[in-house]
Amino acid sequence: MTTITTPRPGTAPVRAHQKPGISRAEGWRRRGPLLPALIFMIVITQVPFLFTLYYSTQSWNLVRPGSRHFNGLNNYIDVFQDAQFRTVAVNTVIMIVGTVIISVILGLLLALLLDRAFLGRGIVRTLLITPFLVTPVAAALVWKTSMFDPVFGIINFVLSPLGVGQIDWVSRFPMAAVMTDLIWQWTPFMMLLILAGLQSMPRDILEAGRVDGAHAFQLFREITLPHLRRFIELGAVLGAIYLVNTFDAVYMMTQGGPGVASSNLPFYIYQRAFLGFDIGQAAAMGVVTVIATIAVSTLALRLIFTSFTGKEEAA
Repeated sequence: MTTITTPRPGTAPVRAHQKPGISRAEGWRRRGPLLPALIFMIVITQVPFLFTLYYSTQSWNLVRPGSRHFNGLNNYIDVFQDAQFRTVAVNTVIMIVGTVIISVILGLLLALLLDRAFLGRGIVRTLLITPFLVTPVAAALVWKTSMFDPVFGIINFVLSPLGVGQIDWVSRFPMAAVMTDLIWQWTPFMMLLILAGLQSMPRDILEAGRVDGAHAFQLFREITLPHLRRFIELGAVLGAIYLVNTFDAVYMMTQGGPGVASSNLPFYIYQRAFLGFDIGQAAAMGVVTVIATIAVSTLALRLIFTSFTGKEEAA
């Protein structure tokens, strides 16, 4: 039998999301220590974004003094009519998707390797984590000058027995060169996340599968991979959100060239603002990029929340 309790006359009803016994004043007292950090975050993130929204409605070129005036939504119209912006947007998607997919695959393989016991596993794990700890600018310089250099590069030296000459990898394959640097940096992150998922998997399920006669690939396909799906999705979303902001690798390795072949949205916005001095259009491009990123990441995070909880988030 289900008992339905009703609030006493003269008392406020308890909302479903409020914990009983905690008053509103107590809730604010607990949140109080977080308010300075919240205010600081709002000041350094939302105030500049409000200025960006304002500048996106202005026609303002720094090389033409006195040209600043209200332009309405014309900057946004020009952004969507800009063929180079569309090309750069496609480059950004290719860079993000390619980097994330390859990093996840390599991270999965390395995680499967490190999940096994072998001599020196701790040292190998530490060495594999190292690329994620390297400063992005330093990593880009290392790949450009030490790995991809046409004369003294390590890659040409290793491939020279195969008849490969002095190839200028950065000039001939600029997008692939940038993506190689990003994959090298992000594979350790994916590896750690997937390795955590592997070590959280109950071993008795695998033992039961082996007893039933399943071979290694069947165990991986039917048990291990479904268990790791949530961890892979989380790593892919976090990596994609971060990679949207990639600037240093493009700037240090290719300068977005040749043309805009290896340029992405952050670098193209930088060019329009600080090389073309078109503040209004650069601000409009930034707003469009932020809105698109928020929309995609919100959808992806909602799907991940559903995957981890097994139910839809309350509306």
